[in-house]
Amino acid sequence: MIQYALKCAAGHRFDSWFQSASAFDKLFASGLVTCAVCGDDRVEKTVMAPRVNNASGAERAPTPETDTPPPGTGPLSAPQSPAEQALAALRKHVETNSEYVGRDFVKEALAIHEGAAPDRAIYGEAKLEEARKLAQDGVPVAPLPFMPGRKAN
Repeated sequence: MIQYALKCAAGHRFDSWFQSASAFDKLFASGLVTCAVCGDDRVEKTVMAPRVNNASGAERAPTPETDTPPPGTGPLSAPQSPAEQALAALRKHVETNSEYVGRDFVKEALAIHEGAAPDRAIYGEAKLEEARKLAQDGVPVAPLPFMPGRKAN
């Protein structure tokens, strides 16, 4: 296993574990490495201090110079900035009040719009061309500023 410190184009910093360096390269080339905060696939490795064992085999003690995260960063489960907090609240609201329909989003959205399916809030996945076609056909759709939980790293 290997851990990489990563950063997306929006500046979110996060760590992720991979089976190996080549596994990371393969996932990265396939566009499957995405930001844990916003889902952006424009991710790059950042500089990180390696974990080094001392002679007794114990890990070295953290030092403030190398192991203190930059101000404003913290565990991924605790959004720090107001924008990250608002995004987390929006995600929670959507996931709590909507039905995830996955790749059937286009079919379900059309069925609801045409009255063939019960009217309800849904979210899921659609290709850009499909979403544009829905909007052109008068189906009320909007992109979400995050990846569905099932697609996140």
